[in-house]
Amino acid sequence: MNAESDARDEAAAPAAPAPATGDVTRDVTPDVTEGVTKDDAKAERELGSRAPGFIKASRALHLSWQVGVFVVGLAVVVAGIIMLPLPGPGWLVIFGGMAIWATEFVWAQLVLRWTRRKVTEAAQKALDPKVRRRNIILTVVGLVIIAVLVGIYVWKFGIAMPWKIRE
Repeated sequence: MNAESDARDEAAAPAAPAPATGDVTRDVTPDVTEGVTKDDAKAERELGSRAPGFIKASRALHLSWQVGVFVVGLAVVVAGIIMLPLPGPGWLVIFGGMAIWATEFVWAQLVLRWTRRKVTEAAQKALDPKVRRRNIILTVVGLVIIAVLVGIYVWKFGIAMPWKIRE
């Protein structure tokens, strides 16, 4: 069981020391840093179990809750892996299983954060006009090469139908 996900460990943690009388404390964190507000940063820092309080109160119940979440998440991830070569939204289902795991396990929350960050970076990079122009040019060149190769094949060997039309 994760120590980070156990609510009872939070109660044992020492509180931050209070400032002495007359000390002035100020918030040095800007309200907005690179498009991330304080609320977003706070929500991103919260790691650990999202199980209801009555489940966290009992260690045995919390452990069985974690086992259940792990088994359900594992079933969804396995279904996504099976869907990768077969028809179906494989990656979407795998990320859904990771999201199920992230409700209880810190490691899954960190993996989802990393994935979300990488997807956002890739989307921003793909929308860059220079990258889009390059991708369009490469696609057109590739299609022209394929069309030329198909034309040469048809000119050299002709089109052979699987049935006999002239008979």
